Amino acid sequence: MTQHFLTLLDINKPDLEAMIQRAIELKRMQKAGEVFEPLKNKVLGMIFDKSSTRTRVSFETAMAHFGGHAIFLSPRDTQLGRGEPIADSARVLSSMVDAIMIRTFDHEGLTQFADNSSVPVINALTDTYHPCQLLADVQAYTERRGSIKGKTVTWIGDGNNMCHSYINAAIQFGFHLTIATPVGYEPDAQILATAGDQAKIFNNPLDAAKGSDLIATDVWASMGQEEEQKKRERDFADFQVTAETMAVANSDALFTHCLPAHRGEEVSAEVIDGSQSMTWDAAENRLHSQKALLEYLLK
Repeated sequence: MTQHFLTLLDINKPDLEAMIQRAIELKRMQKAGEVFEPLKNKVLGMIFDKSSTRTRVSFETAMAHFGGHAIFLSPRDTQLGRGEPIADSARVLSSMVDAIMIRTFDHEGLTQFADNSSVPVINALTDTYHPCQLLADVQAYTERRGSIKGKTVTWIGDGNNMCHSYINAAIQFGFHLTIATPVGYEPDAQILATAGDQAKIFNNPLDAAKGSDLIATDVWASMGQEEEQKKRERDFADFQVTAETMAVANSDALFTHCLPAHRGEEVSAEVIDGSQSMTWDAAENRLHSQKALLEYLLK
């Protein structure tokens, strides 16, 4: 049976934890200049319905470092953008490449693609989940503070795809999650329910941040929500992560943001550019954690 990575729940807990340690090791190897090419002659097809900076560069670089190749596919350049059935595209593409990475809108479409693919499919972001970012975030926290198991993580902002993946991560990596979001912007109730008492909702960010070890946020309006920007700015006005927010967390708490960031909106410049921010480690770790993921799925 083909192993896909559509959410963090697709891979068992021991393998996920081993993947984080492997990502740290692969990062050390790359920094030391070691040549390691386990995916020589392997090809990753990369389907982008949504624009990207970090996702494209990290996956393409990962395949190059591993001795393989990546093909960039956008709807403008392929039959995917002209209404070819998802199942047909999946069957044909998976007969030619060794793995497929998809960054798209509808999670159901991604699931349908995976159901018809004969090779591993990786979720590089949908409107519902963003699991690759969580691998990078957990790696960054582990590098700075050790295991995230048993820690308290706070999500401040929209109950969006990142929030959903933090809920999944709480289950898989064994941390407690507090979620601070305005009324009406809560995460999907069914996804939240899967975490049981490991995830808790607050409507006040300072209450949620008390005793936290890691505080994470995202932009207030994600891709496709730009027309809601002004309303969201009003609704989220009290949800900016500031020095005051960090002050109620634990003294050694870290901050992270999946980027791109809007300083002065969801986070102050003081926090994201300060000494507690692991944002830039996590951004770089997209390369290393996805290398570990590709190695796991293809080897």
